[in-house]
Amino acid sequence: MLKFFNNHKPELKSIREIGLMREAGKLVAEALKICREMCKPGIKTVEIDRAVEDLYARHKAVPLFKGYKGRVPFPAVTCISVNEQVVHGIPGQRILKEGDLVKFDTACQLNGWCADRAISVPVGEVSSEKRRLLEIGEQTLRVAMLELTRKSRWSEVALAMQRVVELAGFSVVTQYVGHGIGRKMHENPQVPNFVAKDMKKHDFKLEEGLVLAVEPMVNMGKAETVTLRDHWTVVTRDLLPSVHVEHTLALTSAGVYVVTADEELTIAKPQV
Repeated sequence: MLKFFNNHKPELKSIREIGLMREAGKLVAEALKICREMCKPGIKTVEIDRAVEDLYARHKAVPLFKGYKGRVPFPAVTCISVNEQVVHGIPGQRILKEGDLVKFDTACQLNGWCADRAISVPVGEVSSEKRRLLEIGEQTLRVAMLELTRKSRWSEVALAMQRVVELAGFSVVTQYVGHGIGRKMHENPQVPNFVAKDMKKHDFKLEEGLVLAVEPMVNMGKAETVTLRDHWTVVTRDLLPSVHVEHTLALTSAGVYVVTADEELTIAKPQV
């Protein structure tokens, strides 16, 4: 999501509503399992997107990316971004090859509730630099999930995420952020993966019922990005690789419930 801060308060969800979101989360997790299994040398990205669209159709789920408004409506149910492509890559005739680093991002609405997740997947054997970038991206998301059980405000979590990335010598993308999610894919609040002056006045309290799509984007080189002429595909300005990972996370009395996990997963609050 584009960075756009506002002062609207987030809409908190009940345990029942979070349970309904989990049903959508299971389907998104299944979709990304298909993406991971199909992500092999020789396959076209459009073939993977079609498999995800078929899954959603079988379950009567609404794919939330296809037709998403923009200068040109987004044409697919999955964003598939390769190597220097950060996010919003459009599936097409591109053939994946050994050594590629591919980001899959998809979301659906099921019975009125939404879930959103992204993974980064190596194609066969990738370079040690790409492997390390992938590890740091995943570590950044894990840190966010853990810190959500320990901190009282989002800025504290974002700072911890930023430190993981920068200590590794990589860069946090600042032009795009995560978001609240519920009955709509994009709800308040905006969820940056970094701390900046203009963000502090829009910081928010971490409280039970908050559901966030947390999605760090990490660049091997500099943070700057540009959008291609297709009006969607975002690439690193220096054309070095990037990774993107995301989970829909719900804050509950027990801890952080991972709505889009492959299996049931709650990260428990630390014992006081």
